[in-house]
Amino acid sequence: MKPHKSNYPSSRQISVAVATPALVLLALAVVSLYDFNFADSYQQYIRRFSTSSSAPSSSTPSPATPSSSSTVPDTSSSSSSSVNSSSSSPSPASTAIEAACDLTRGQWAPDDEAPYYTNLTCPFIDDLQNCMKFGKPSLEFLRWRWQPDGCDLPRFDAARFLEATRGKSMAFVGDSLARNHLKSLLCILSQVAQPVEMVTTTTEIDVTGRAVRRDFHYGSHGFNVSLFWSPFLVKANLSNAELGLGLWDMHLDTPDARWAAHIADFDYIVLSGTNWFFRPSVYHVGGRPVGRNSGASGAHNATEMPVSGAMRAAFRTALGAIAGREGFRGKALVRTVTPAHFENGEWNTGGDCVRTRPFRRGQRVRDAVVAEFRAAQVDALRETEATSQRNGAELLLLDITEAMELRPDGHPSRYGHPPGGSVEGSFVVDCLHWCLPGPIDLWSELLFQMLAAHR
Repeated sequence: MKPHKSNYPSSRQISVAVATPALVLLALAVVSLYDFNFADSYQQYIRRFSTSSSAPSSSTPSPATPSSSSTVPDTSSSSSSSVNSSSSSPSPASTAIEAACDLTRGQWAPDDEAPYYTNLTCPFIDDLQNCMKFGKPSLEFLRWRWQPDGCDLPRFDAARFLEATRGKSMAFVGDSLARNHLKSLLCILSQVAQPVEMVTTTTEIDVTGRAVRRDFHYGSHGFNVSLFWSPFLVKANLSNAELGLGLWDMHLDTPDARWAAHIADFDYIVLSGTNWFFRPSVYHVGGRPVGRNSGASGAHNATEMPVSGAMRAAFRTALGAIAGREGFRGKALVRTVTPAHFENGEWNTGGDCVRTRPFRRGQRVRDAVVAEFRAAQVDALRETEATSQRNGAELLLLDITEAMELRPDGHPSRYGHPPGGSVEGSFVVDCLHWCLPGPIDLWSELLFQMLAAHR
């Protein structure tokens, strides 16, 4: 791993003090919008898709490669694809677990053990996911554990994880759910050690007001974790800088250099993204517009293309950049899509997620859009595998879709802010992100098992 060029502060208090009040206020104002424009577009897309197709399909050519004809995975089942195990043979220590079952298939079972952390023991929880702090009425959502079919998922061993990643580096690349995942991992690891956030005076701020990169360093283990804000994974420009408005020009064949320039610095890269692809966008290939989504009606007179096609092309470009990068011999993981659980309305029309227990498997049919998007991610990974195998990189699928479909109870709802909080006149109800602690901690458990199995 190439060393970071930042100066490490001597304490977390110094790190916090470095950030200017203006930046903090800007970040809070912007982050409070929370990607809820996605929820509105998501529900509209579900209705449009459901009326035009009775089954998910990823056979529509993506804008980047109109002649692509990759095999469409079977999305009628919640089963994970075999991508996880096709890239590498598991180590002897993990053979028993992998041979017994697919860790991504199962149900949520009652669990009386305490969570790995709370809002009092972990300092990294953003208020917007701090369901304990803001009084989520039932903490029943903390009393469930993922139970794979046919075997047990080991609990996360923070000390073992930090020892296994000693001297290594990991990057989370994507949108606010990538940040949600990162914070879960930092909180679980806080049982053993807390990192120092490396702050510089040259932090780049995205047009949306978010820091492009954040870095956390575990000095005693030489382990670094980085977060890159890149909601499309590819190069994208906003023609109007006012958040939530304007038009995005998405370059489907060009990876976002803000993270792609650093690929060789990392041993592990976790890619995720879905929500922002619903933003009004025009798709470009070779610098020329080739299509648009429904939100960009009339732009460039471009033909409307499926959102899933753009997402598939973006993931393929991102994975291709990783697989083809000289010097990268690590692992790249695609974290699959998770559904929003708004019921009885949308985020700004009275929708909420007030359930207090998980769904049972089969109780809720996978919606067509989730199946379509997961298929697009799987296809993009499969289409890039050959390049990765030639160059020594390893591509894996972190498939959490089935497990998270069953957890409508694990979202903040209206408990990610003080009572009475509002954003632009609409009461904030979050059924997209996940409480910390909460079901999202499963993502780190599965991540650890995958890294251990594919050494």
